[in-house]
Amino acid sequence: MNIFITGGCGFIGSHLAEFHLNQGDKVHIIDNLSTGTLDNISSFNKKPEFKFFQADILTWPGLVKAIEWSDRIYHFAAIVGMFKAISEPLSIVSTNIIGCNHLFHEIAKTKSRPLVILPSSSSVYGDNPSHLLKETDNLRVKSLPHPLATYAISKLSDESIALAYYQSAKIPVIIARLFNTIGPRQTGRYGMVVPRFVHQALHHEPFTIYGDGTQTRSFCDVRDIVSALNLLAKSPKAVGEIINVGNDIEISINELADLISKCIGYSVPVHFIPYKEAYGVEFTDITQRRPDLKKLLQLTSFKHQWTLKRTINDLLSHG
Repeated sequence: MNIFITGGCGFIGSHLAEFHLNQGDKVHIIDNLSTGTLDNISSFNKKPEFKFFQADILTWPGLVKAIEWSDRIYHFAAIVGMFKAISEPLSIVSTNIIGCNHLFHEIAKTKSRPLVILPSSSSVYGDNPSHLLKETDNLRVKSLPHPLATYAISKLSDESIALAYYQSAKIPVIIARLFNTIGPRQTGRYGMVVPRFVHQALHHEPFTIYGDGTQTRSFCDVRDIVSALNLLAKSPKAVGEIINVGNDIEISINELADLISKCIGYSVPVHFIPYKEAYGVEFTDITQRRPDLKKLLQLTSFKHQWTLKRTINDLLSHG
């Protein structure tokens, strides 16, 4: 099978590339290296079945050829992270929204109809009071005079674009609303809490917790995410659908800090930082984010292989 991954040097994209190479597939990736790194693909970039193109999806002349070559496309060229949303809101618009539309527009112009796996985000649910977030829940994005909502809006726009092309141009698409994904190759530079905590613990620095730490999240290992996406791609009933992908076991940020302290074997001090000090704007965090996975489990045989503790120990052991 021919696999094309946009954003293939990024955190999840590089794991997808590695997975499919191990499956015996041919993998081509494109990345402009704005956030992805060559280190993420260093373990497999010499394989004959692998090709890397350093380019921007909006201007790359090889895009149509890549589309026509592909059996399956994972569109992971996107900007993520709370700090990126604040510091580069225009980049989120151009990369996430315009980039997504450009890909589908170019596919529509060809006779090829590869399956497109489009990652969305749990952020589209916004400040939803539901304890268990379902794909059919109402989406709530706050109206704010600053760009914190830009990322959620960009992912919701991507969903709308994909479904429009699915209906009008018959491009098969599966939309996966990814919840907090963690694992090797993830950077803490853009606000991601687990790699930040792991780095701080390994360097004997205090944990920095934004807010009071009572907010909860549901973390899923990237290797489980990759497995789930592959299983969805093999499910004909998933085409044209929006599916939550992640782990439904909740943990508060304070409990996460305690768990990492226990895993590393010493009590890491904690430094609480008010949101305004962290982000430079007034901000109210989402109090909880837990996915309802019934749809995923109905469509696939997916089972989690990585517990949070196992992932943390893996991250700590590899530094």
